[in-house]
Amino acid sequence: MFASRSNHERLELAVVIATFPLTGRVGRLLRITLATASLTPFSARAQVNHRAYVEIGAQAIGVATRESPAIHGRDLAEGYLTQPLIMLQAGLSDDALTLRSSIDFEGATLKRGELNAGIVGEGYIDRRHPHTYLHELVATAQHELGGTGVSLTAGKGFAPFGTDDPMSRPFEKYPINHHLAQILERAIGVGAVRAGPLIFEGGLFNGDEPQSPGDTPNRNRYWDSWSARVTFLPFPQGEIQTSYARIKSPENATGGGADQRKHSASIRLEDAQHSGYGLLEWARTGDYVGSNQTFAFTSLLAETWARYGAASGALRIERTERPDEERLLDPFRSPVPAPDLSITGRSRWTIITARVAGSFGVTKKLSLEPFAEIARIHVTETLRPSGFDPRQFYGSNRIWSISLGAKVAFGMAHMRMGRYGAAITDKRSMKMDGMKMPGMNMPDMKMASETEVR
Repeated sequence: MFASRSNHERLELAVVIATFPLTGRVGRLLRITLATASLTPFSARAQVNHRAYVEIGAQAIGVATRESPAIHGRDLAEGYLTQPLIMLQAGLSDDALTLRSSIDFEGATLKRGELNAGIVGEGYIDRRHPHTYLHELVATAQHELGGTGVSLTAGKGFAPFGTDDPMSRPFEKYPINHHLAQILERAIGVGAVRAGPLIFEGGLFNGDEPQSPGDTPNRNRYWDSWSARVTFLPFPQGEIQTSYARIKSPENATGGGADQRKHSASIRLEDAQHSGYGLLEWARTGDYVGSNQTFAFTSLLAETWARYGAASGALRIERTERPDEERLLDPFRSPVPAPDLSITGRSRWTIITARVAGSFGVTKKLSLEPFAEIARIHVTETLRPSGFDPRQFYGSNRIWSISLGAKVAFGMAHMRMGRYGAAITDKRSMKMDGMKMPGMNMPDMKMASETEVR
């Protein structure tokens, strides 16, 4: 009934398996999962009129980063296996029902976090935290009524707020506004309506952030927070969105912590050949105790990416405010949950990041993308007096970050992450047929034709 996977494709998948950590319980789980994938049809189409398909992909990035200075005037140089993912997407009846899943193994490869000057969240400061093992698992039912698309989505994933997840964008280093501009890894229920050029989304989710890679949403916090997003599509490659969210006690899993009110607005433009895009994004998060605002943090970000043949380049400029929290004996960690009065200051980070990369098809399904990223970072405190002095802590208020690495990817290309069902602005992202996402270039991945069906 399905197009079978060839021995050659199984060999390609074995190469990908070799790039992942395969020790301990997590490694054994990964080996079993990938071995199962090697026996699964890579993409399939049912013999009946209503199409069915299953697509699987995997990726991992090996990267070395040097920051100067990183802490107390000292440089740090470290290496990581980051963003090791297995992705699955399946659909029935022309996407009337879809399933999306991403399993992230950073809990095994990034226990100490990844050097990422300026970033803060989930108990990490100046290191990006590892994501949860079950990064995303959602089911979506959608239908079209007289030209109006409607959908319902449930599972663990992204709340309808802000812009695409940075993991599906070109840069390896995350922008430091990640926790201002996206709401992820929550138990979600999302409804979406698409009418002409307008998309309306609303969602309920648990407010608490994950506290560890193995953490799951607290059942007693389900549906205590909400968000809404409106998107206008002036033309096929243009997106204008604005969104709002109210989150209950995100940094205290049991509740009782400060609430957040979040705003986001962005414009995204892509060329007709899908060989480049530009994004302009504004985000703001306010911390509230009752109806009183205690802190507010604002971000403005612009990024662009373009591809010419196998070569690509990207530029990102970011100006983001962040809280400077009390640190533990490990200066890159903060207490979770944060105690009262844990914010000792507020700083403004201006970061210019440039990236160059090349994409090479090792085989039909396996690709390699070596890259280099360089960032110039300037930080200054915005509250005086402040309990945090950037010059004293880092050794300078100007920091350089250089990263060299390569991404290995197998199977389907990385999906744009953050939208489901009727809210997906470009339906090509549903099945990734021969698609080359920004910074996620892959060989053609067309579904099996009718003549290939067994």
